[in-house]
Amino acid sequence: MNYVWATGSHTGRVRDANEDAVYPEDSGSGAGPVVVAVADGMGGHVAGEIASRIAIEAVAATEAPADERVTASNEAILRFVGTQPQLAGMGTTLTVGILDEDGVLRLGHVGDSRAYLWRGEELQQLTRDHTVVAELVALGHLAAKAAERHPQRHLLTRTLGLGPVEVDSEEQTLEIGDRILLCSDGLTTMLDDTDIAALVGANDDVESAVWALIEAANTAGGVDNTTVVVVDVRQ
Repeated sequence: MNYVWATGSHTGRVRDANEDAVYPEDSGSGAGPVVVAVADGMGGHVAGEIASRIAIEAVAATEAPADERVTASNEAILRFVGTQPQLAGMGTTLTVGILDEDGVLRLGHVGDSRAYLWRGEELQQLTRDHTVVAELVALGHLAAKAAERHPQRHLLTRTLGLGPVEVDSEEQTLEIGDRILLCSDGLTTMLDDTDIAALVGANDDVESAVWALIEAANTAGGVDNTTVVVVDVRQ
């Protein structure tokens, strides 16, 4: 299986610093395995940026399945905080995807950055948000539509950097023509899944798709940093 990918990150129109991090930073193509990741830091401008950077560096340096790379990232942040106690409380989301040469996407995930599959003109969310609101929806206490504008929709129930953490692990068998999207919540805060699907489907080139999504998030208000990875599955 062959893959073509592009990545992009933007500070947005409101924030004065970018606490997101992405891997890889350059576009490319090739047979698997291909590793991609998005991290969205928190804990103040400096701390959030540090947490997401440490997470992405650990993803790149660890030879392991996706979920184990997430665990390694958490451990790396905790070690760093042990040497810099003034940064205690910083954290980050992390979504890691490994697209194998056998055509299987393996995900490791903590937080509310997301992975999506675009197939047959339909967009499917592959990860589950680790937020209070997502748990209320899963329990049937809140409608999915109401969750989109709920004031606590960004309140995380899991994050890296605060201690031991449970990592979600998912697998998806891929088909030729599939498109994978990873993104921080800067995208999903500003655009709903219908808007995202329209842009993912309208741009044939992965680079164009990445920047169309980022520009749309900024046009809609750009209240947060926005980071996007798009990977196409080729013959």
